[in-house]
Amino acid sequence: MTDTKDHLLLKALRGESLKRPPVWMMRQAGRYLPEYMVLRRKYDFFTRVQTPELACEITLQPIDIIEPDAAIIFSDILVIPQALEMEVQLVPKVGPYLPKPIEQSSDIAALNREGLLDRLQYMFDALSLTKKELKGRVPLIGFAGAPWTLFCYMIEGQGSKTFSKAKAFLYQEEKAAHELMDILTDAIIEFLKEQIKAGADVVQVFDSWAGLLSPADFNRFVLPRLRRIVEEVKPYAPVILFAKGSWYALEDLAQFSPALGLDWTMEPEWARSKTGGVVLQGNLDPSALLGTPGQVEKATREMIDAFGPTNYIANLGHGLMPNIPVENVKTFVQTVKNYA
Repeated sequence: MTDTKDHLLLKALRGESLKRPPVWMMRQAGRYLPEYMVLRRKYDFFTRVQTPELACEITLQPIDIIEPDAAIIFSDILVIPQALEMEVQLVPKVGPYLPKPIEQSSDIAALNREGLLDRLQYMFDALSLTKKELKGRVPLIGFAGAPWTLFCYMIEGQGSKTFSKAKAFLYQEEKAAHELMDILTDAIIEFLKEQIKAGADVVQVFDSWAGLLSPADFNRFVLPRLRRIVEEVKPYAPVILFAKGSWYALEDLAQFSPALGLDWTMEPEWARSKTGGVVLQGNLDPSALLGTPGQVEKATREMIDAFGPTNYIANLGHGLMPNIPVENVKTFVQTVKNYA
């Protein structure tokens, strides 16, 4: 059994000099894999998430098939709203759906914070089981959604291109908005700490909708809470912060987060210039994996050349899409592994 602290991902996060970066992918466990689709046809989404044996099996599938340098637990960012006892559904062709979104401060008061971690025990069990089954092959990544991204779904009730209801709530109910964000921040911190206790070697915070905010609103509502999450969790395990679309905040985020995930809209050289010695992760456009294997290899090598192999984790700029060929995903991973 290999001690996970000797694995590339943790070496990269410690800033050690490397000949090639580690590689993993957001949404690497899931719908692009035929093996996953077999389980999808048998069990609904939240059964898969909430059954530790199924979550473990799904997490391990890409480790066996694609062989990246890390596993990320199969789960969902909306487990926290669900554990606060909001109803969360996954509707085919619609996506996440919360039939009773928050509309006023009394709805926030009705959230049940007591026993939150107990209602998330299935995820901690899944992490412990997966850690055991990995047998030290690769490190295990846990994760949570960020306060603003969870806020978006809890106010809007479903996905949106603009999340206009959520943004309006910031202005029309500012006191309540801060209250909800603080509740979520507290929950995320405790959730991530418990994931680390259960076996996560690294945790990532997903702020998928950060780019919808102006710099002023980001600084007022988001930045202080991301800072608090990272600073309170990083003593226990490395934290990667992925605030998609918030290019304008990169310098500020680098002041407190030791590792930053990047989306594909940022040039590696520019990102380096804004972040100093911070570990960067990303940032190939997932659509690039729809090209030929030769194109995938070329784009991947160029990306690593631009970032450099040290203080860097090769990844995509967002999650894998269901229509990406498995062979191209393998090409991406193997190109990183063969880099020298």
